[in-house]
Amino acid sequence: MKNDKKERINRSRKQRRGVTLLTLLRGSRRFFVLCILSSVLVTALEMLIPRIVSVTVDSIIGKEELHLPVFVRTWIEQIGGVERLRENLWIIALLVAVVGIVTALLKYLNTYTNIRGAEAFVKTMRDRLFVSIEHLPASWHAQNKTGDIIQRCTSDVETVKQFVSNQLISIFRIVILMALSLTMMFLMHAKLALIAACSVPIVLTYSLLFRARIAKLFTACDESEGVLSAVAQENLTGVRVVRAFGREAYERDKFEEKNNIYTRLWMRLNWLFTWFWSVGDLLSGIQNLLVLVFGTVLCVRGQLTVGNLIAFISYNAMLIWPVRSLGRVISDMSKAGVSIDRIRYILNAEPEDAGGAEKTDWHGDIVFDHVSFSYDEKKKVVDDVSFTVPGGTVLGIMGGTGSGKSTLIALLDRLYDPQEGTISIGGVPVTELNREELHRAVGYVLQEPYLFSKTIAENIAITQESVDMQAVRDAATSACLDRAIEECKDGYDTVVGERGVTLSGGQKQRCAIARMLLCGCPIMVLDDSLSAVDTETDIRIREALRQRFTGSTVILISHRITSLMYADNILVMEDGKIVQSGTHEQLIAQGGIYARIAAMQKGGEVSGQ
Repeated sequence: MKNDKKERINRSRKQRRGVTLLTLLRGSRRFFVLCILSSVLVTALEMLIPRIVSVTVDSIIGKEELHLPVFVRTWIEQIGGVERLRENLWIIALLVAVVGIVTALLKYLNTYTNIRGAEAFVKTMRDRLFVSIEHLPASWHAQNKTGDIIQRCTSDVETVKQFVSNQLISIFRIVILMALSLTMMFLMHAKLALIAACSVPIVLTYSLLFRARIAKLFTACDESEGVLSAVAQENLTGVRVVRAFGREAYERDKFEEKNNIYTRLWMRLNWLFTWFWSVGDLLSGIQNLLVLVFGTVLCVRGQLTVGNLIAFISYNAMLIWPVRSLGRVISDMSKAGVSIDRIRYILNAEPEDAGGAEKTDWHGDIVFDHVSFSYDEKKKVVDDVSFTVPGGTVLGIMGGTGSGKSTLIALLDRLYDPQEGTISIGGVPVTELNREELHRAVGYVLQEPYLFSKTIAENIAITQESVDMQAVRDAATSACLDRAIEECKDGYDTVVGERGVTLSGGQKQRCAIARMLLCGCPIMVLDDSLSAVDTETDIRIREALRQRFTGSTVILISHRITSLMYADNILVMEDGKIVQSGTHEQLIAQGGIYARIAAMQKGGEVSGQ
């Protein structure tokens, strides 16, 4: 029962792989059809050469009777008969040359269409992967390492490309070559052809057994490469942290450990391949020897002509090549199958839904109604939270690490959906709003903003179709970034490096704020995004926000009392719940966490002075 179930699962997986491959081949099918047709013609022409040699040796140079199709014998008679050919062997040489030239041209067409088809195929695959990754929910990205995703999109894509370009077309060519070779051999001598054909099922069985053995090892190698890529990516991303804390030796040992595992797996795989090809060569050598020995015996006994023996050996070589290549195709099919499964993992992942088509007033009230959420369905990060943010007001949120502050915003922006309760904007639940419109309406600035390896101007205008420099300058001025930019050598054209590595923490935050200001979002969220700026700059930025976006709803998450004290309402969170709410004055009067932190920060400011 278990074996039957396992077989059904494997059969289903292979069928899904085939469907995925055919779907991705859709845009390049015409190239592969031409490639297959040219392969058929090339193979057919290659069959002619040994036959021409056989006839020349036996019937033109020798005295054997011609056994050729009627139209060929008619052509020979028209040009003067066998005697004319015997006296002018250059005609046969010319015929062979013409066949060779036509074959070469068809091979060129075959190679060209194969390359075009493979490149079109891999382009489609990369595009599909990128679109899929862009539309996958935040929960999926949280569960998968970036390095492994990159490995699936690069190494696995390349593996499938190599299979499609080198092996997929070879399958058709191999089948055609085997069929035509065996046909010609059986027409020449059936018994000798049976001896030659005996190797085919043996090699095929051996290849299939080998494929079953290496399939799991290919999977282990790919997964190990994904882990290795993830470790390398994490270290490249966090190289400054690693160096700052002197963790080079630890990270080097960790990488070496993963690299050793990966190397051992590939050494084992290469050892299996070495064994496979050696045994394959041995079987091919035995088959060649048997054909040569028995063919020579038949030739000596007069049961086979010299010309036919030469042609038979040529056809046997044509048979041996595809049989041996079929083993390589089958083994590469295992590797490609693993890579297709890893690519399908991304392509078949459930994308985030587009949401509804309802319209709303983005300047309306934001309402959280008994909202609860858990990342792992165990501990609630947000526990039965209810509050209302009137449109055009400022809401402040304070709380310790892990209290659920940032999760509230992730729920508002539908990066995640709550397990309980509803969230609405302007009276319409966010689940009924178009997700893209929601993302455009909510301007989100993180504590650690992401900057691209572009110029400052391009980073500020990243959400715009074109860069309006005056608008960029106005946004930078409102974010108090203009002076810092003027001090840069290239001003707004300064390239900030990957993740904004050349800017300070405060400058990166202000660049992200300028980016949000340029969008003019009706809902603006600052998630502790003023933590790296001084108090004076903090006040100037908040004042600029008030003047620039009167009527916008602002949600301000911060630990600074000076940032929160001017909010229309302040929520204090602890363990996923709202434990206090009110204005600055009300919370000071209530006592509790807010008042205690306010006193501590006030004391710190006095001490600092």
